[in-house]
Amino acid sequence: MNLFSEIRVAVIDALTAMQAEGKLPEGLDFKNVAVEPPRDALHGDMATNAAMVLAKPSKMKPRDIAEVLAAKLAEDARVEVAEVAGPGFLNLRLAPVLWQGVVKAALDGGQNFGRSTMGESKKVNVEYVSANPTGPLHVGHTRGAVFGDALASLLDFVGFDVTREYYINDGGGQVDVLARSVYLRYLEAHGQEVAFPDGTYPGDYLIETGKALKEKVGTAYIDQPEDVWLQDVRLFATDAMMELIRADLKALGVVMDKFYSEKSLYGTGRIEAAIAELDNKGLIYEGVLEPPKGKKPEDWEPREQTLFKSTEHGDDVDRPVKKSDGAWTYFAPDIAYHYDKVDRGFDMLIDVFGADHGGYVKRMKAAVSALSDGKVPLDIKLTQLVKLFKNGEPFKMSKRAGTFVTLRDVVDQVGPDVTRFVMLTRKNDAPLDFDFDKVLEQSKDNPVFYVQYAHARVCSVIRNAESAGITADDATLAAADLSKLDHAAEIAVARKLAEWPRLVEIAGRTNEPHRIAFYLYELAGELHALYYKGNEDTSLRFVQEGDADTSQAKIALARAVAVVISAGLGILGVTPAQEMR
Repeated sequence: MNLFSEIRVAVIDALTAMQAEGKLPEGLDFKNVAVEPPRDALHGDMATNAAMVLAKPSKMKPRDIAEVLAAKLAEDARVEVAEVAGPGFLNLRLAPVLWQGVVKAALDGGQNFGRSTMGESKKVNVEYVSANPTGPLHVGHTRGAVFGDALASLLDFVGFDVTREYYINDGGGQVDVLARSVYLRYLEAHGQEVAFPDGTYPGDYLIETGKALKEKVGTAYIDQPEDVWLQDVRLFATDAMMELIRADLKALGVVMDKFYSEKSLYGTGRIEAAIAELDNKGLIYEGVLEPPKGKKPEDWEPREQTLFKSTEHGDDVDRPVKKSDGAWTYFAPDIAYHYDKVDRGFDMLIDVFGADHGGYVKRMKAAVSALSDGKVPLDIKLTQLVKLFKNGEPFKMSKRAGTFVTLRDVVDQVGPDVTRFVMLTRKNDAPLDFDFDKVLEQSKDNPVFYVQYAHARVCSVIRNAESAGITADDATLAAADLSKLDHAAEIAVARKLAEWPRLVEIAGRTNEPHRIAFYLYELAGELHALYYKGNEDTSLRFVQEGDADTSQAKIALARAVAVVISAGLGILGVTPAQEMR
């Protein structure tokens, strides 16, 4: 049940009737006509921009359109008041029965209330985390993991067929560095004194990997040249790091559908096939790039390279795919990987990158546009940095990792639910401050606590009702006489509930799961406000002593809030609290 969509249909029907009566010209496009919550709740329940967007194409004054439209809508039993405001905005007040119907719809729908078919079962690939397999995930990866996972759940909620994917960057030189670092820990496990040169990974997390390598091969690699052990240790170390990464993701509640190895692209002809596809489209040539803008690097010199005409698909400059020595650039396997995604039949691709990958956005979009002939859109979401604080001071580095704060450091401090919710309290491309003390604070200023407390409060109300002998299962509550919900404070809660189906579609259309967290905080605020009003006005209390019928209606409203909070937290990957401790 999307009440905003229903009223929009009523507005479109009224506009169509106005055309039939000659009060509006034929041939108008109604696609930009919207019905949404007014900026100020005092102005009404909903507002439409119909007169404003139709004024120019109809060559009429917006207020003239709005006044005729208001009269038409006033004939609809669902509309109590249709009032023209300003130059031509139209504010609507709806009959209370509609808001009461939202409560019933939420209880009948349960966790499916607000689900949408907007996605039409289109296949979407969401690639996120995709960290180099060289160590445990750090706090930056944590934000990307939470954002990507919540986005995948959101898209599933609005009707897409979603695949969660992790791209293992195991094809580059950083994995050789990992292998050398593990080899040093292997020697250490044999009692040798070792030093970690610059560029290796000195973190304690490799100690156990070195011991495991010792258990597997014994002394076989001691005093052996690198060409004897490098490839074997590389594979062994990568597997060990991916096991560590999977465990980190599991601790955060993230489970991938697919892990895709970059290394699988090499020596299999897949990179060559992707570049050949671009070549067949006339987009590959031999050329020399201009020097970088600004101060020219001292070691720069013009070299002929194999280039991709990415500028023909929206990039700023063409991009090299093969170096002058014949080796592939880092971009080439990424092109091949995305070509594989296109070949797998995805209708839409989403990549979640860290903020340091901003320069990669246009070239990757250009590649996908070229490979799919513009048929498969690629949306790249950048997640900004996270600053960690504790006791008002920057959080210290992790000894275990050596140089950074790990995902486990964060989860061990506050738990996965708090971690996930807080990571979604800002838009993905906005910086985020994560204060370990504030995220555990029990106050309105802590959105995690505020939302969880609202759900726990409803659970407590239901327990108290049942203790008083009032039946409070969802089916009974949905069948209650909801016309008893007629106080302005109760209608305000129902109005906020009605926004849920519209909100999830907007969030799904824009790929912005943070909108869910913001909405849940606002919904929790309405529930808490109603609860506290009951302290002053006993008629607003959820349990009315000696009046089971009225109690069930009021509890139905509270339970509907809990249903939506539970569904929203489910999208965010957070477990709703049954009680607060």
